[in-house]
Amino acid sequence: MEQVITFAELDDFVFCPLSLFYHSMYKDRAKWNYQTTDQTAGTSAHKSVDEQKLTTRKNIIQSLTVYSEKYHLMGKIDTFDSREYHLIERKRKIKTIYDGYVFQVYGQYFALIEMGYIVEKISFYSISDHKFYPVKLPHEDPDMLKKFERTLEHIRNFSFLDFKQGNINKCNNCIYSPLCSQEESC
Repeated sequence: MEQVITFAELDDFVFCPLSLFYHSMYKDRAKWNYQTTDQTAGTSAHKSVDEQKLTTRKNIIQSLTVYSEKYHLMGKIDTFDSREYHLIERKRKIKTIYDGYVFQVYGQYFALIEMGYIVEKISFYSISDHKFYPVKLPHEDPDMLKKFERTLEHIRNFSFLDFKQGNINKCNNCIYSPLCSQEESC
């Protein structure tokens, strides 16, 4: 049976594959032990979605757990507007749309499709400045779809022993850098 990957792990892996290992070490501890100020603010901004208190409109599905059998992915969607067929992933503040972000919503998209939902639009919503950032559907961006599928393959075949981080900026912005020797090898 193939390993189930969470949507959050897609973004984490793209940032740094070792973060999956360190995150699993900390998952049972209080988040304040390891989260940065920005991450804590992001968690707080996301609270209304997680608690399904963003809206009472019946056409807005919030914080629904979904699973893609095809890709063996699971997690929660933020919001899905079943009237507009619009999948929306909320982020506290968006400066750049990273591939890992797109891979998260692709996973959500495929899970919703497999569950029988119609999805015609995908967007990120930046909470701090109230802006929407549209994302092409997977079939509209074959190059990004290939990157998504390759990333899943890389996650499933990843070897911690063979990994070498080549981007010191990622190490400098990583909450796990005090535990990791990768920045020495950048």
